[in-house]
Amino acid sequence: MAKIIVYNNDSNRMEVYYRGENEPMPYNANGTLKVKEFRGSSKSNILWTDKRTMQAWNSQRYIWGGPIPVGFAFKRPYEGGHGSQSQHYAGTAFDVAQTFTPARRNALRNSAISSGLWGYVEEAT
Repeated sequence: MAKIIVYNNDSNRMEVYYRGENEPMPYNANGTLKVKEFRGSSKSNILWTDKRTMQAWNSQRYIWGGPIPVGFAFKRPYEGGHGSQSQHYAGTAFDVAQTFTPARRNALRNSAISSGLWGYVEEAT
């Protein structure tokens, strides 16, 4: 069971939830993001994010219209990351589509950019 701390941008308050690995993240629509996907390989039993991030995920998933595989969206600083690239320490970034073909991953990247939901979308590799 994970303790999940969510900053609610609307109320300016922290909210605490307790969820199992196969349960959806707080504010997640239609069960498209499970706790285990959000956590990834992190060993932490305390995870954090904000409501705005969960709402952006819901919207992006709706726009995309199909499953988006999530490798992780949360890591503590000493658990690693992408070196000098994107970091997931605050639970507000998603490592996604690693199993997609390069063309499909680029289509998702373009969808994320044109959605206007995200402050940063990593460059194509």
